[in-house]
Amino acid sequence: MIDKLPPQNIEAEEAILGGIMLDPEAIDRVSDHLVPEAFYISAHKDIYQAVQRLHCSGKPTDLLTVTAWLTDHDLLVRIGGRNKLATLVDRTVSAVNIDTLAELVMDKFVRRQLIKAGNEIVHLGYETETELSQILDQSEQKVFQLSNQTLSSNTEHNSTINVAAYEDLNSGNPIYPTGLHELDNLMVGFESGTLTIVAGRPSMGKSFIGSFLALQMILLHNLPAVIFSLEMTKKQLEYRLWSLISITNAYKHLELTPLKSDRIRRHRSGNKPLADWEFTSIAKIVGVASELPLYMNDSRGITVSQIASECRQIKAKEGKLGLVVVDYLQMMAEDSGGNRSYELGDVARGLYKMAGELDVPVLALSQISRGVEGRQNKRPMMSDLSQSGILESEFLLGGIDNSPSKNFEEVGIPLSIDNPSKNSQQIEITPSIDNPSKKRRNWGEGNGTIYWRTITRGGKDYPQAYYHWQEKGSKKTIP
Repeated sequence: MIDKLPPQNIEAEEAILGGIMLDPEAIDRVSDHLVPEAFYISAHKDIYQAVQRLHCSGKPTDLLTVTAWLTDHDLLVRIGGRNKLATLVDRTVSAVNIDTLAELVMDKFVRRQLIKAGNEIVHLGYETETELSQILDQSEQKVFQLSNQTLSSNTEHNSTINVAAYEDLNSGNPIYPTGLHELDNLMVGFESGTLTIVAGRPSMGKSFIGSFLALQMILLHNLPAVIFSLEMTKKQLEYRLWSLISITNAYKHLELTPLKSDRIRRHRSGNKPLADWEFTSIAKIVGVASELPLYMNDSRGITVSQIASECRQIKAKEGKLGLVVVDYLQMMAEDSGGNRSYELGDVARGLYKMAGELDVPVLALSQISRGVEGRQNKRPMMSDLSQSGILESEFLLGGIDNSPSKNFEEVGIPLSIDNPSKNSQQIEITPSIDNPSKKRRNWGEGNGTIYWRTITRGGKDYPQAYYHWQEKGSKKTIP
């Protein structure tokens, strides 16, 4: 180890504390980015925590008030007594440079934490029994936390949380609507730090929904998105993106020709070459697609830690990240001969943890158990998702797409004109830990039928996003 004192600046710490006790408004200039842990001297940390508590209570932070607070909490002797506080004030002329001094103290703190993280990474390197990928992920997380200054305790006093929650009403982390109004009526939208699962049987449109919602995040909210596909290649994803762009209202002014992703496959096979007018439309689509902040990854067998690593890099590059789509959960869980349900649950929990760590919404696609095949109307239920290894308590909102529209007729949900049986999906939203009440009152719960203009699945073109919603348990329908 290097035989040196850790980075610190005692004089700057003293000047900050003296300035706060001299100027009642100085605390406002540093409290949002200077954490108590940044002080190298433990007595300075105690004094700063005292002025923070006084400030949160609306009380002054002058010498007499701070002295009284420390006395009442049996901390005055520990910090060096009244003489210590008086010395801090006497040595300080003003608080004019307190912002710069706070940055200096934080700089030294981060450097100390970097040294600590480096020592921990060295020890990780010697753990030969641990998988290398896990060691790399843990090491990356330590450095990532430093770069984002998330080093202070995550436990906060309610007064701080209360103010932040109120500010969120107007200017905090928003909830991002999907743009599908009836779906938004049910699930409100995507919120940072949450995991949403869309589940269903194969060939029910889950991948399409994932790609569509990623594009919506970009177009509606100008936020980057990333799709991790363990089933499709990046080129296949790109062809699907082209198809979506060709029918998206945002590019209606380009007069694009609706394009089927299957049409491109036929061209590549030589079965039915694209015509010149189709190439003209594709050229426009390619120009549009190249400008989208959309990332794709088709790594087979990718792990949650690897996905988190990729997302960190994208967020660092773009400055923000709007949506992470994972397609799909079952291909992430290792088939090691163990309990499959537990393995899938571990993957879901890992994605949920990642969503919170990166503060981004995550949309995960999932298969469900075959139990749905034995039912008369083929309608999936939440129990099918639980039997697939993903418990309801492990995600915030569960979306289940339904089987073809012949089953919608059986439950009395009307179809749009022309019977678009291959162009419709039903989304059932079931609340979970956000609202665990069995009655689930005052929450969007019900069945929303979305008729996609999804020519990727063949059939005629239909008006984009034709909706119908039926309140659960109600005979009344709202067209």
